[in-house]
Amino acid sequence: MNVLLVGNYEPDGQESMLRFFECLRRELPRHGVTVDSIKPAVWFGRRRIGRGVDKWLAYLDKYVLFPSVLRRCIRRAHPDTIIHIADHSNSVYLRDELEGRQIVTCHDLLAVRGALGEATDCPASRSGRMLQAAILRGLRRAGLVVCDSTATQNDFQRLTGGTRRSQVVWMGLNDAFRNLAPGEARARLAPLGDAVLGRPFLVHVGSSLRRKNRELALRVIARLKPQWPGLLVFAGEGLSTSQTALMHTLGVSDRVIELRRPSHETLEALYNTAHALLYPSRFEGFGWPVVEAQACGCPVVCSNTTSLPEVAGHAALMRGPDDEEGFVVDVLSLCNPAARDALIRLGHENVKRFTTGRMVADYIAAYRSLGTA
Repeated sequence: MNVLLVGNYEPDGQESMLRFFECLRRELPRHGVTVDSIKPAVWFGRRRIGRGVDKWLAYLDKYVLFPSVLRRCIRRAHPDTIIHIADHSNSVYLRDELEGRQIVTCHDLLAVRGALGEATDCPASRSGRMLQAAILRGLRRAGLVVCDSTATQNDFQRLTGGTRRSQVVWMGLNDAFRNLAPGEARARLAPLGDAVLGRPFLVHVGSSLRRKNRELALRVIARLKPQWPGLLVFAGEGLSTSQTALMHTLGVSDRVIELRRPSHETLEALYNTAHALLYPSRFEGFGWPVVEAQACGCPVVCSNTTSLPEVAGHAALMRGPDDEEGFVVDVLSLCNPAARDALIRLGHENVKRFTTGRMVADYIAAYRSLGTA
């Protein structure tokens, strides 16, 4: 079986997509698949992508130069080679004449839905609407669209009129997340000082995008302040200007710590040490932090929207994304050792569904279902 794996443009900084691409590139050969890989090279957009000129220079790399490079690569490949687009945002590279050999992983359709005017916290500019329309057209050219969750598959079927073939393959952990000995976890966090090690804390993992609902997390820590001594640690992107302003307005700047782009080792230690993962996202395509936390024995308190109930299973405390009081109650309930231990045990059982080996086996079965492998 031969697969050409198409990855993302690195300056876009989509770390989870880059990790997924690398995971497939590493693991598929271990299961007997011959893998070639390609992704857009950096010619014009030589910096991390922002706005203005940077964005348009990157578009030259991605949408003007790379398609011809990819076509040449496909022509040189074995005639039965399957082309796997590892991120649906690159579905613009799909071609009608290769439909039976093309598979694309659809992680979420939040930006596509936002461009269509749906409320997903993903507004689009005029050029953004054009790009998302092209992405949706590209998805319709795929022989098979693999979705990370049933929630995303439902979006795909609705937006394409149920006319395209799709299936669900849950993501697997693409890095090692495990229980650490308490001493090892604390040693990893020692450089952060007593600010983290001296008090209990909640951890929120991810970006400052509106859909991640950091504002609710800030309001929750404000409501907890009179009755719980803990902190709120934001691991990932720094707070936005509006989120920083809200933090000061709520009077919780002494309860909030920002850890920008923590290493894997630090993130694993945070999960192992935290009182809970607080993850009140409004919209998710999958929700990797939920599974990562459960693998580390960290209780999960999350919202009950989109993919999260499917991913968290019965191993998380879930509330509506606007239920501040409910999240406060759930955080406090985990001060009960018996309730905490029970949730941790359920999390360890749930995470068994999300192994890399199972994910890769499901992808190989998907390749074979195309009839060319």
